[in-house]
Amino acid sequence: MKHTDLLSLTSPLGPLQWPFIKMHGLENYFVILDRRDGNKPLSVDDIVRICSTNIGVGGEQLLTIEQPSHEGSRAGAYAAIRIFNIDGKEVGACGNATRCMAHLLLEETGKDELAMELAGGIVHCRRAGPMEVSVTLGPISMDWRKIPLSREVDTAHLPIASGPLSDGVGLYIGNPHAVFFVDQVDCIDMAHFAPAVHNDSLFSEGANVGVAEIVDHATLRLKVWERPGVLTRACGTGACVAAYAALKRGLVTSKKVAVHLPAGKLDIELLDDDKVRMAGPVAFCCYGFLEAGR
Repeated sequence: MKHTDLLSLTSPLGPLQWPFIKMHGLENYFVILDRRDGNKPLSVDDIVRICSTNIGVGGEQLLTIEQPSHEGSRAGAYAAIRIFNIDGKEVGACGNATRCMAHLLLEETGKDELAMELAGGIVHCRRAGPMEVSVTLGPISMDWRKIPLSREVDTAHLPIASGPLSDGVGLYIGNPHAVFFVDQVDCIDMAHFAPAVHNDSLFSEGANVGVAEIVDHATLRLKVWERPGVLTRACGTGACVAAYAALKRGLVTSKKVAVHLPAGKLDIELLDDDKVRMAGPVAFCCYGFLEAGR
């Protein structure tokens, strides 16, 4: 049985329960539902409950597989993917989530590559090895309106500081990021200094806050404080924009950058047209049924 077949299983309680799969990409945990049957949209309460570690399955994001839009179908997308944070708000991109979903759909189709539609645009995915997937994301933008920021500033040198975090870079890759470079990432108290950046009024929709250490010309160490306020074990889009910002600053010279996060390594390749290819592992946790929304 393919793993995607688990998403169509029928519970003994019928429509009172929904089948789910839980996966992770470098300990970034996702609860996945197949919504291609046209069920009514999930409510914010549904999403918050499902992601809760106390009363739900527990996850850092909820992912749904949907039918692609007309435009997505014309662009060759096999399916549409929606990504929701634990507060119920939808986001345009998540690198680790995209890899997990891509693995499921590659397994479903038996193909070695396919395209998926995200809120942030069409992404192309392919197998990179056993339980490894690469995805092409972007383009990355440093346009203040795209991020979005509340006013025009030099995004290559953000006018924000919080303790040792200063002279950051503002970027957009389907979601907003601020990247700061430090001498030793392990010396930074992320929970103390990152929220001030994340909540700064400059960021109209908040920001994921990355703190990066340059190891050598092709290697970074990175920690990320993610919206809505979580110190994550890994952040795929954060790894992409950190490598991009490091190359723009001349801190790395290679377009192939190994980014080491607390949970493991992602391989980032900076492509033409400000796009980026990210490769990394995916893993299954469990599957089952959860209480349907009311």
